Amino acid sequence: MKKIFLLLSCALCVAHYMFAQERIESIPHGDMEQWAVRYIKESALLGGKTQTLYVLAPTDTIKGNKPFTFENTLWGISNAYAAPAGVDKGACTTQPERRGDGWCARCDTRLITVRALGIIDIRVMVAGTLFLGKVREPVRDAGDPYGAIEMGIPFTKKPKALMLDYKTRVNPKHKLIKAKIFSVKEIDGHDEPEVYVYLQKRWEENGKIYAKRVGTMRQRFPTTVAEWQNDARFEIHYGDITKESWFQPYMDLNPNDGAFKGENSKGKMVKIEEVGWAEEGEEPTHVVLMLTAGCYPAWYGCPDNALWIDNVRWVY
Repeated sequence: MKKIFLLLSCALCVAHYMFAQERIESIPHGDMEQWAVRYIKESALLGGKTQTLYVLAPTDTIKGNKPFTFENTLWGISNAYAAPAGVDKGACTTQPERRGDGWCARCDTRLITVRALGIIDIRVMVAGTLFLGKVREPVRDAGDPYGAIEMGIPFTKKPKALMLDYKTRVNPKHKLIKAKIFSVKEIDGHDEPEVYVYLQKRWEENGKIYAKRVGTMRQRFPTTVAEWQNDARFEIHYGDITKESWFQPYMDLNPNDGAFKGENSKGKMVKIEEVGWAEEGEEPTHVVLMLTAGCYPAWYGCPDNALWIDNVRWVY
């Protein structure tokens, strides 16, 4: 009996020691309490309405069709001010929502319909998203949704896990919509909200940006989770994960066909090409963190999907 008591005591001491050694670090604005509100007036061609857009940034109110610089926040967002061919347009798929006495972020997948001249319907599918990075505004090329997104930020730490509060709404039907400008069709597939982290070691050669994958965490939510899951923890795995039993193809290098882009030393947006898995001891230079209502590339999604996020933190 004494031996059992002693073993239990030792186990509790070890657990306490391990827990005490962990450190939780908030990501700036990851508590979702501060938002900048923007008012974008759309072109008369589109009806001239004023659209309200939000940015996860210090509290501010911005009136007028002005590009947001993202200088005072780490967070990019799917909400964007676009001006293709000089036609001003605003779209909002991510917004603050009340949670108790504070706020959380709600990301929705939406089929956005624009009527030009009152007769021409333009429809695009957009998944509400928050990510570490920024958007180059105004977005000029409607045909290249990733071309204006600078994905990831400089980051040299190696956290053990990502921690956050979340809940989801997921359409159980295995159907989704592809909507790109004038083309809209239903196809087979199951869209799911997801959260992921990629730690990368980046470098530049001849104007091109290359990367090795240092750490990986990618979590999808296949079903509705109606109640808040507080302090949910998702482990970050380091090195080559392709031989792990839980590995899935979407966790591999160059996700979304290598669509991630970054700014090179000449100020040009170029593709970030992942060329391999980092060896033991290699350190990250950047981190990609994405919180999104849909797991498919641009133009695809299920309009009923939503992801609520709050209190995003690193665990060390």
